[in-house]
Amino acid sequence: MAHLTSPDTALQASWLEAATEFDGARMDGAGLDGWELEDFKDPTVFAQLVQALANDAKPETVRRPGYVPCTYLWIVEGTTVLGSLAIRHHLNEFLLNEGGHIGYSVRPSARRRGHAAKALADALPVARALGIERVLLTCDEDNAGSRATIEKNGGRYEDSRNGKRRYWIGGGETAGPAR
Repeated sequence: MAHLTSPDTALQASWLEAATEFDGARMDGAGLDGWELEDFKDPTVFAQLVQALANDAKPETVRRPGYVPCTYLWIVEGTTVLGSLAIRHHLNEFLLNEGGHIGYSVRPSARRRGHAAKALADALPVARALGIERVLLTCDEDNAGSRATIEKNGGRYEDSRNGKRRYWIGGGETAGPAR
């Protein structure tokens, strides 16, 4: 059974296999902005990525403008990395309109097996532990799989902005940003 785990250097080979399957497409929830995939073949660089992902959860970590503290988790089954998930600790303007609190992706060979739905279900208590009572999730208008994943986990559609459907999970019936 797949579960969420903290990024781990022991999973380098499987992580690289998963990342390669995306064939250059964006890996939502992976925290790879500014990194080159090819560089992660070097164990030292991969260890730097794992440390950077762990550090990003700390409020005092220096980050680029527009980025917020974020907890990164990997979706793993045994020793196979199936995907990644990011829990953003608070919303800025961009995240409120388009990005949401949680972003995730599942490697193409592991899709349509319920991994994203389970990972999201497992991430919601983590978000609550971080003080996020109402979780905003977004997906592209034409992403039926992500829409189903969000709705399966209780997502309530609020509206669409800039081609993104916006859903809230938790915190009562009233839609709107987490406080």
